[in-house]
Amino acid sequence: MHRIPYGRDNNNEPGDKPVVFVMHGLWGSSVDFILMGPGSGLAYLLAEEGYDVWMGNARGNYYSRRHEWLRPDALLNTSFWDFSFHEIGHIDLPSMIDYTLEYTGKQRLHYIGFSQGTTSFFVMGSLRPEYNDKIISMHALAPVAYMAHTPSLLFRALAPFVTQIADVANLLRIGEIFSHNAFYTWAGQTLCTDEAVFQPVCSNILFLLSGYSPDQLNTTMLPVIFGHFPAGSSIRAFTHYLQGISQKGFRRYNFGLLRNQIIYGSISPPDYNLGNVTAPVFLYYSENDAVSGVLDVERLYNELPFAEKFLNADSTYGHIDYIYGINATSLVYDYVINTITSLENQNK
Repeated sequence: MHRIPYGRDNNNEPGDKPVVFVMHGLWGSSVDFILMGPGSGLAYLLAEEGYDVWMGNARGNYYSRRHEWLRPDALLNTSFWDFSFHEIGHIDLPSMIDYTLEYTGKQRLHYIGFSQGTTSFFVMGSLRPEYNDKIISMHALAPVAYMAHTPSLLFRALAPFVTQIADVANLLRIGEIFSHNAFYTWAGQTLCTDEAVFQPVCSNILFLLSGYSPDQLNTTMLPVIFGHFPAGSSIRAFTHYLQGISQKGFRRYNFGLLRNQIIYGSISPPDYNLGNVTAPVFLYYSENDAVSGVLDVERLYNELPFAEKFLNADSTYGHIDYIYGINATSLVYDYVINTITSLENQNK
């Protein structure tokens, strides 16, 4: 985890401050919330507004690769990578929240998740409902639970072959996908600069993953973005999402009939019970999001006991724009921070 305990220009003294915990998306890291710099990065903005900001890192990314006995780079044993957003939400996220609360002496905190950072929260709230009492408010940026209507042509094309993808990866002993390495840094600094003829290729890679929104992308920042993204994750985390597309549900990982029976006691993986997520949830979504479809978010909204939804005013706003968008502050962050501040004022 990383922390910004106070602001640089405002609220720049240590002290007793409300805690906000921020969690990144698939293939991301805590850097995503500071990458755009002071005045633009969500973590910086929160710190300037007087919050004690904690940023989590999911297992398997650049900052979370240590284990007592498993090695992420082992050639034959890929056990380190036997996880998806299920383990992150069921094990890792509760541990990070507990540590944050214990360290700060607080009883509750505000939570902001982006993409997979929302998925893991819904897993936690579903399977470990006692953690809802530790959440003052949860803000889901580009929320992902159901993916039956994802607009992503790439994900929809791969979803029918999810079993084959998992089998081939297991056969070849490949546990990780899109690890952070020197190639991405080199590509960003060489191929993605304003002077590079290949810069549109770099932009289109992000658009393919998130939705076409050129007005929100500061192309000058592409070398910085690709210097930190992707940060790595497991094949299973990716295939778990693909299963959600093909199965049209929000459920635990499908290991196949036999292993499902052994692990779950049924031939099909059980659904996550979103009715257990009793923390107040605020959903921020957009029409042009290539990952989080509007119909899927509305289904999620209808199944959460205490939820509000906010459709982005910009109809071209894409998935990745929630962390890298030029107008992220005015279109998203201001609403999030104002809501958190309003709740804090009510609790005083």
